[in-house]
Amino acid sequence: MVVYYVVAAVLLLLDQLTKYIVVQNIPLYDVKEFIPGILSWMYIRNTGAAWSILEGQMWFFYIITTIVVVAIVYIMQKYAKGNWLFSLGLALILAGALGNFVDRLRLGYVVDMVRLEFINFPIFNMADISLSIGVALVIIYVLLDEKNKKLS
Repeated sequence: MVVYYVVAAVLLLLDQLTKYIVVQNIPLYDVKEFIPGILSWMYIRNTGAAWSILEGQMWFFYIITTIVVVAIVYIMQKYAKGNWLFSLGLALILAGALGNFVDRLRLGYVVDMVRLEFINFPIFNMADISLSIGVALVIIYVLLDEKNKKLS
């Protein structure tokens, strides 16, 4: 089980490192093309969630993130032992939740920087990627678990 907390810690550090590098090297709202027409870096400050929903409602994010982190740790300890897919998914969710939580506590906003050029999609960060992949892994685990229960 410890390995999954290490995974979460490494992803949290990578998230914070990428945010630090962007803040130090890209002026606010400036765009640096990475893969033309596909991917660029753009430093923005997000005081809300995706598409800036609930903008400025930091108290809400503090409460929700605290509940999510406590729940994830509890579920990891109680139910995820012995299942790598479920544990990995939860570790990624934990890392993502903590990555954006650190920003909100430290800065009062979340640093976002990954911009997809080919679609109208919110600018995001490594924490958001961890959260998204983690949720997908947990969904896959649940679907596989349900299928296995039906076959038993």
